[in-house]
Parts: sequence; structure tokens; C-alpha cells
Amino acid sequence: MPWEGIVGHDLIAKQFASAEAAGRIAGSYLFIGQEGIGKATFAKSLIMSLACQRSGNQLKACGKCISCVQALAGTHPDIEIVQKPAERTTIPLEALIGSPDQRLRAGLCWRLLLRPQLASRKFAVLLDADHLSEEAANCLLKTLEEPPPGAVLILVGTTLERQLPTIRSRCQVIRFSPLSDTMIKEILETEELQNGQEILDSTLAEIARVAQGSLSKARLFLDQELTSFRSSLFKMLAERPLRGVQLTRETIGIVEAAGKEPSLRRARLRLVLDLSIDFFRAKLFKSHGVEHPTDETLADAIDTWSASPEQITRCLEYSLDARAGVDRNANLGILVDAWTAKIERA
Repeated sequence: MPWEGIVGHDLIAKQFASAEAAGRIAGSYLFIGQEGIGKATFAKSLIMSLACQRSGNQLKACGKCISCVQALAGTHPDIEIVQKPAERTTIPLEALIGSPDQRLRAGLCWRLLLRPQLASRKFAVLLDADHLSEEAANCLLKTLEEPPPGAVLILVGTTLERQLPTIRSRCQVIRFSPLSDTMIKEILETEELQNGQEILDSTLAEIARVAQGSLSKARLFLDQELTSFRSSLFKMLAERPLRGVQLTRETIGIVEAAGKEPSLRRARLRLVLDLSIDFFRAKLFKSHGVEHPTDETLADAIDTWSASPEQITRCLEYSLDARAGVDRNANLGILVDAWTAKIERA
């Protein structure tokens, strides 16, 4: 059985179990890996296991002691979970050091200094570490440099490049690998059976492959509308002259089809831009004669498009900028218009 039901990261779990048994758990960690592979889930399960009153050498939470019960309910007095509010572009400073009228007497950094009430130490998980402003990151430095005795702080991000050097140098970096196609397929199969649905084995295998190691992407591709759009998107990106108006209309249409919930629409647009990045990146690799894994749909599309490495690079940069704009809560309609206009000109 996978550690705490989290597939793909048993080796990391064993490393933490060994460190805990030897009394060598560090004060600060930085979890790095692509989106949708279970880093946040692992971090939450880890601190629950560390706080468990009955956890043994295997570092597995019992799920029944008062510490586990409160951790599961989100009411544990010694466990802090901080993340970026949906309406904000960065983690607010007050989440770390309190509002102006309570500065340094509230917030994550202050609460970590308090005496543990239930567990033997204090724990914190800071999600969305990619979205720490420089000011907020600097507020963490003292806590990272001199963590309170026994306290454990875990930051969760995607890449080292998106973290300030001062953060990187003060944390023990733990790298999480993408999930294998087999792992993703098995998880999807189990989830669909639990939901009373059954999808063809070949369909699940295809979804797992195009998800590129991300379970969250794979779950989105269970929507047949999105898998069909993937093929259409590659054809539109390969067509010359590129029809910007059509690309804008089709992109906004698939985004709005997610519903009125802003978070669902942003998730859809992230996926569209990720697919575009895949397209331009695969074409760039091929233009330089570098082997890069592609499926038939993607390979056919990039073969259709004739472009110079400079043009491909510009389109890739525009897509990466637009992807970052989604995370900055930019207006989605304006963002799509600007993105399609730029790659059309390129």
C-alpha cells in the first residue's frame, strides 16, 4: 500500500520516517515539483503523522487519537495551513506577521513561536510558495534561519526558480517526481469505479499519457470536451496564417463552458495554455533536432507548422507569460485576447 494512500512518493516517505526515527527532522523544507502530483497532500499528511500521538517508526497517523481527529477537522491548535486567497495574487503579508494593528503579534510566524498545546511541537504548511511577494518572503527569513525549537515549516512550490534565493538557501529542498502513466491510470480507474462509472482502458491510458505526470490534469481530461479541444487547439496553433479571432473565440468558449465559478474557469485556461506550451516546446525541440516524446496528434500538428526557432521561442514566451497571468488573477478575456494577438503577430 502507498504511504498514507498517496501514490508515487513512498521513497520520500521512507526518508522522512528514517529522519524522524533518528531525531533529524529539519526545521524547514521546500517541496518542489509540478502541479497536481500530490505535494500539498503529502505535506499535510506528513505533519499529521508527525503530530500523531500513536505514530510509530513507520510515520503513519493512526487517525483516531485526539491529535489526528483535530488535524482531520482542521482545528488542531499546533498545525497551521496558510495559502493564497483565491482573490489575491500573492500571499498577504498579514497572513505571516499579522495586520498593521497586530504586527508581530499575529500571523504564522508569531503562532509558530507559541508553546505547543496538544502535540510535542508546532507545525506549519505554507502552500502556494510560488506566490510569496518579496516582502512576505523576507518576513519568513528569521523564522527559517532560527526556527522555534522543534517547529517544522513546509513550503510547497513548483520550481526552485520561482523561489527567492534567500528562501531556497534556508530550506531543505525535497523534489517530487511526476507520476507515471501507470500510476495515473490506476488512480483514475479506481476513482471512476467508486463513482459508479467505467471508462475504456484505452481511454484512460490516453488520458494518463497526455496528462504528463499530473493527476489534476488527468482529472480534467476525463471531460471528453477537453480531450477533443486539445486536438483542435493543436490544429489552430499549427495553421498559417494563424486565425487569432477563431483561436480567441474557441479558447474563451472552452473556458466559459467550465461554469461560472472563477476557479474552474482559471483551471481550464491554465490547461489550455499548458497545452500551448507543450506545442511550442515540442516544436522547439524538433527544430533543434532534439528527441522529445510526443503523441501522434501533437507530432502531426508540429509537422504542419513551418517556423524559425526565433518565432517558436517568442510564441513559447508569450504562452508562458499568459500562464503566469492566470495566476496573477488577470481578466481572462483580456488575457486571451492579448495572448492570441501576440502569437498571431509572431
